[in-house]
Amino acid sequence: MTRADRLKELGIDLPDVASPLGSYKPASVTGSLIFVSGQLPLSGGKLVFEGKVGVDVSPEDAARAARQSAINVLAVMKKELGALDNVKKIVKVTGYVASAPGFTGQAGVINGASNLFFDVFGEEGRHARAAVGVSELPLNAPVEVEIVAEII
Repeated sequence: MTRADRLKELGIDLPDVASPLGSYKPASVTGSLIFVSGQLPLSGGKLVFEGKVGVDVSPEDAARAARQSAINVLAVMKKELGALDNVKKIVKVTGYVASAPGFTGQAGVINGASNLFFDVFGEEGRHARAAVGVSELPLNAPVEVEIVAEII
């Protein structure tokens, strides 16, 4: 089964890649690695949720936002590589969570992204990871997800 077939099976349509918010590329390839810049939880050009997790956004909604960020990561990889079948494995995920004071559930929030990568790539979707609490993210996003993947 191709990764495109797997996305269809999961009911996921990859969106257009959002324009960068600054002076950077959505992805950079070197050797057998692709580095995907941090992706926000945008859908249709708008954030699916806004604000800090633990006060404005529930942990459950933040996990949904992390999943949307991961879908946007997939869109960047597909655009850069031509097909997700050119991804050998997800190596590292870094998730940033705009956290209210006292919120310590960053790992659970970023599971929204990690679980999606496993659903799409199977064992090749298991990865090393960091889930980091931060005070603010661009556009008042609750999460941002970046990855490193090995490519064919």
